Amino acid sequence: MPTGYQIRLDRQQAVHNDWVKQNEDGSAELTVPADAHEISVHLAYDNSMEIYVNCDAQKNEFGDVWYLVPRIMSEGMVMANGCGKAKVNDKFKTTAAPGELIMFVREKNWKEKAKD
Repeated sequence: MPTGYQIRLDRQQAVHNDWVKQNEDGSAELTVPADAHEISVHLAYDNSMEIYVNCDAQKNEFGDVWYLVPRIMSEGMVMANGCGKAKVNDKFKTTAAPGELIMFVREKNWKEKAKD
């Protein structure tokens, strides 16, 4: 379960972890300014700044993935789960209501940790 969040807004460097309220079940509520266009989300674990790998971006080694706030607000978004096997991922199929962003994450493997 995530223990911290790193939220960035509109391709700026500032991190806004204070915009997140984590629920006991591991879900979280994020409040962003009304004029926000894009957000980048990373989840941390083990009470550190060690971040999970976003499963929709595991092959993207060129920086953050940015999620469009207007689309999240109007339609909701469920990100791809590229971390597991298709049969296992079918168990996690879900839909998002307007205003919801659902993402899948995993801990870094030993190779990824060694790179850091």
